[in-house]
Amino acid sequence: MADRITPREEDFSQWYLDVIQHAKLADQAPVRGCLVLRPNGYALWEVVQAELNRKFKETGHQNAYFPMFIPESFLNLEKDHVEGFAPQCAVVTHGGGKKLEEALIVRPTSETIINSMYSKWIKSYRDLPLLINQWANVCRWEMRTRPFLRTMEFLWQEGHTCHETEDDARKETLRMLDIYLSFVRDVFAIPVIPGKKTESEKFAGAEETYCLEAMMQDKKALQAATSHYFGQRFAKVFDIKFQDRNSQVQYVYQTSWGISWRILGALIMTHSDDQGLVLPPKAAPIQVVIVPILQKNKDNSTVLEASEKVKQAIQKNHSVHLDDRLEHSPGYKFNEYELTGIPMRVEVGPRDLANGFCVLARRDGTKTQVPLDQVGEEVTKQLADFQKALYSKASDRLTQNTHIENEYATFKEKVETLGGFYQLHWCESRKCEDKIKDDTKATIRCVPFAQIREAGKCISCGSESKGRVIFAKNY
Repeated sequence: MADRITPREEDFSQWYLDVIQHAKLADQAPVRGCLVLRPNGYALWEVVQAELNRKFKETGHQNAYFPMFIPESFLNLEKDHVEGFAPQCAVVTHGGGKKLEEALIVRPTSETIINSMYSKWIKSYRDLPLLINQWANVCRWEMRTRPFLRTMEFLWQEGHTCHETEDDARKETLRMLDIYLSFVRDVFAIPVIPGKKTESEKFAGAEETYCLEAMMQDKKALQAATSHYFGQRFAKVFDIKFQDRNSQVQYVYQTSWGISWRILGALIMTHSDDQGLVLPPKAAPIQVVIVPILQKNKDNSTVLEASEKVKQAIQKNHSVHLDDRLEHSPGYKFNEYELTGIPMRVEVGPRDLANGFCVLARRDGTKTQVPLDQVGEEVTKQLADFQKALYSKASDRLTQNTHIENEYATFKEKVETLGGFYQLHWCESRKCEDKIKDDTKATIRCVPFAQIREAGKCISCGSESKGRVIFAKNY
């Protein structure tokens, strides 16, 4: 089965598409640029939802839902916002067989429709902070699409909060970025570089945008999540005011933050191999599959009974599936679960069983013979080790392929031939940022929080620079 997957070294883009297909994560929809999310893929999205919902609610956020249709006039209220999204908008002009009096935008993002409601709900400092999150789909008319990474319709969550003070809003912006950081790192086992976007790369309408940048196996960057400080820009447009503690009328300070199913693309491209999908145990909807070695036309009751006991031992701490299908051979099942990324396979066969053992097979190829009475503890230990190993491997990749360069010609050659992240001096001018992008297709991914602060010369123009920023080609 795995030989249907194009090797990464041969064609990374096709390998990515092959893994999605053969792991049964998604399929192309009849509409160009849209995906059908299959059960295996949606189960991964449910992991994202469950983990982040827990973290959001622990920090006082509530879920709500807002309409997908936005009056065109709303989008035109904030200049930067409309300029940023207008080229990607899908516009509804007719409904019910008639032309609409005002066109409706199929939401590319929900700032405008949400803020129109906030202006009704917020009257006093007692109404603040307002901490709301929405799980939804959005539509952006992408011309060149790729599953999970760029699609015309995609799933995401978007948080929108309102605060009394600038300090409260700024703290919220960074707090939510930290929540994403812990999820991406601890659950998806993806190392990231947190930092701030430049003016040209920030979200349309934001005062500041913060991000998490991850490195894929092909050494390109992928933005894993973002958090935005809006200040009072949308509050003034939508007249979101409150009476403060001194009975003075003030505008609220706002944030917005989000993660999309693009993170599933990051998961695939960070860990998977030429045999199929690889899932970190904490990200796997099913962490362990038990495969009894069954024989047709024979009594398999002893093997099945032992398999059920193994299941009971494991399910105390982990999600587990017992595959007792007789119509498929063990070899077929091994290939199937390798393709779909199950972190641990437990083989229960008559030979090992006669000696009181079963076999644990990790998705990375590690196999261990384990006494039946120790299977629960050993599975827990090995899954924890596997989670750490995947993170360590990805972290080593990030470290080994992050370079410091001072010469423009050398950087241009390396970013084209080797890929990777490059810490370069930059004078903070848009002109140099654009020139480097035009010359190399590399963009500033972020000004990292752990920035190398040192005096230097801009790699493009030679002007003074206060520190290094990260350039890379990206998805």
